[in-house]
Amino acid sequence: MNEQTKILEQLRKDYKMATLEIADVNPNPFLQFQSWFHQATESQVLEPSAMNLSTSNASGRPSGRIVLLKGIDNGFIFYTNYNSRKGNELKSNPFAALTFFWDNLERQVRIEGKVEVLDEATSEAYFHSRPYESQIAAIASPQSEVISDRTALETEWSELKAKYKEGGQAPKPAHWGGYRLLPDYFEFWQGRRSRMHDRVIYEPGEENNWLISRLAP
Repeated sequence: MNEQTKILEQLRKDYKMATLEIADVNPNPFLQFQSWFHQATESQVLEPSAMNLSTSNASGRPSGRIVLLKGIDNGFIFYTNYNSRKGNELKSNPFAALTFFWDNLERQVRIEGKVEVLDEATSEAYFHSRPYESQIAAIASPQSEVISDRTALETEWSELKAKYKEGGQAPKPAHWGGYRLLPDYFEFWQGRRSRMHDRVIYEPGEENNWLISRLAP
């Protein structure tokens, strides 16, 4: 056994901050999520809106990356380049999973469902609400494509800054916009002592209600 493996095997934390009982959760998983998200924000988690987005291609090969949650309505909203790896995977397999982890609260939330493309007007409005240099970056970057070096990317970025002056309106690329994940599964995880964690799940029931169950840790 090498030294790195020994270190990894010895890394442990016993979770003991809170409990999670079915009797205490909101019957609506969106409201339960909003309650936990508010607590994560109030507890000064570094990036409470950061979530792992897991997608897979037509062959079932998965990939994951961190993106930022940018809205909640009847689903969970995020934005990206439609031609990126995740964008292409969502075209061939429009199902995905989100995972939030708020370490200082010892909590995790998993959400799964079908993903749809947002309407153009919503994507347009959000694009122009972003910081000016973030707009330029979205135009400059051929996301997920191989590039020769960083210099070429930065040159393109500088040229676009000269072309679209700050205070004006840079055009939203046609290949950039939003997605909405429509949940059909929620799992709320609360860390507990001795790895006896609490796991409460929501699945669709009848008449738009949700069935709530407990899973073994």
